[in-house]
Amino acid sequence: MKLLSLTTALALAASPLMAQDKMTLLLDWFVNPDHGPIIVAQELGYFAEQNLEVEVIAPADPSDPPKMVAAGQADLAISYQPQLHLQIHEGLPLQRVGTLVATPLNCLLALKDGPISSPADLKGKKVGFSVGGVEEAVLGTMLATYDLTLDDVELVNVNWSLSPSLMSGQVDAVIGAYRNFELNQMEIEGVEGNCFYVEEHGLPAYDELIYVANTDSMDRDMIARFLAATEKATQYMVNHPVDSWKVFSGTSPELQDELNKRAWADTLPRFALRPTAMDQGRYGDFEAFLHKAGLVPSVNDVATIAVDVTVK
Repeated sequence: MKLLSLTTALALAASPLMAQDKMTLLLDWFVNPDHGPIIVAQELGYFAEQNLEVEVIAPADPSDPPKMVAAGQADLAISYQPQLHLQIHEGLPLQRVGTLVATPLNCLLALKDGPISSPADLKGKKVGFSVGGVEEAVLGTMLATYDLTLDDVELVNVNWSLSPSLMSGQVDAVIGAYRNFELNQMEIEGVEGNCFYVEEHGLPAYDELIYVANTDSMDRDMIARFLAATEKATQYMVNHPVDSWKVFSGTSPELQDELNKRAWADTLPRFALRPTAMDQGRYGDFEAFLHKAGLVPSVNDVATIAVDVTVK
């Protein structure tokens, strides 16, 4: 037995360990609670269990990650379902390969004690926004449910200063605010906000944050293993919300504040428990919505937009 054990040990020492597959993931923004499953999977070794070494990179410009994946400069990027539809029509070779946040986060945000108690009250008012195109279509759809159009409001580009422009009175409402962040930020600063949820005011439901890969060069097996690791991390987070918050926030002092702690709790029930699962109707409905809004020239098949990488 001793000889056998020694022989085995020598054989193991002589053979190189299996190298982990390396992949690059580009975030949509700096690290925040929206990225919980990724950071937790990294910290708890779930990527390593899948024989993966994942490099997680925060972008200098939030618009760059999908373009870099399309150019073959990264394996995966976190993006937004509404933006993906537009990018495919622009000719970028991208597909949704998994879901991170499975519900809309976007909302129309106004002051709780202000004059806007319903989107119907926006007639003649100023509405701030950060990104044109989709957000205008979203707002237009919400207004249409109250027999209003975009011509009935004054749109003001406030860049990324959504809640500050609202609290300062620069605008009467903002579109594109994230319900898990802006609401909490305002409350912390002593100003309560009121969110009108887009999916309750005329918009089809959609996945807020998704993983996109290059249609022509994606490694389906490697991506499937990545998603298996983040699924395990999401399950851990749901089962152990306090412990997982400690794991996540322990990665950076900048995450250890009241805003991120509140956002963590509000985002937790919105993560995709089955990140590979694909709702074909959801993607088809949103493509049709964009076409009706005049933002895309035609209607793509769902198979062009999204894929389940676990299906051989």
